[in-house]
Amino acid sequence: MLPTPDTSHVSFDNVYEPAEDSFLLLDALSSASESAYLSERFSIASTPQPPLILEVGTGSGVVLAFVTGNAGAIMGRRDVLSMGTDINLFACRATQETVRKATKPPNSKEPFGGCYLGPLSASLTAPMRPQSVDLLIFNPPYVPSEDMPVLPAASHDALSASSRHEIFARDNSLLALATDGGADGMEVTNLILQELPDVLHPHRGVAYILLCAQNRPESIKAGIRAWQGGNAWEAETIRRSGRQGGWEKLEIVRIARRAQ
Repeated sequence: MLPTPDTSHVSFDNVYEPAEDSFLLLDALSSASESAYLSERFSIASTPQPPLILEVGTGSGVVLAFVTGNAGAIMGRRDVLSMGTDINLFACRATQETVRKATKPPNSKEPFGGCYLGPLSASLTAPMRPQSVDLLIFNPPYVPSEDMPVLPAASHDALSASSRHEIFARDNSLLALATDGGADGMEVTNLILQELPDVLHPHRGVAYILLCAQNRPESIKAGIRAWQGGNAWEAETIRRSGRQGGWEKLEIVRIARRAQ
């Protein structure tokens, strides 16, 4: 079993704490079947240049750190590049440290995992060049909610010396951004789905996105399979978890361009 990254340095007052959804992603990505899939898809013979991994909405950084630090086991190669985006600056800082700890052995200055390029405080895939991402990971805000939360105007250091009430309100808003997904829990996920054809590599690009039952995953997968004439994309559930009888049931969907 691959080690879970250390997040003891993270303040979970304003950063999403790793939970069942996070660990489901870790299990899915490190499973024997998925490791075999990724190792074949990104073999050095077919992809001589280092693959670029992007996690959207890194939170604590536990998922990105896990994949970067264990790239050899998960992708069959250690020479990967990784980066993350999050609109929460606290999350960006947390991810920086989580990945650092996961990619360097204790008392050593030499990294043993992939190369982490750093965090970007940005929305979804906005900073990425078209067709630049080989592997995209997204644990979205998937809980259905009446309204979408708004990023606080003074969401970071500007409130460091403000009243407890202001800090509490800010932190609540930041945490809501990580969980509340609007109508059907799909408002943010729909945005990333629209971006996938542009941001993923045109031949080998693949994405892993977490959904819950109320997101209507079967309908989503059918829609993806119909993209670009119906023969360019595949969408498959590779892992399930959660309560069988309740909407909290979770699944990881792999969305991939068909290999050329």
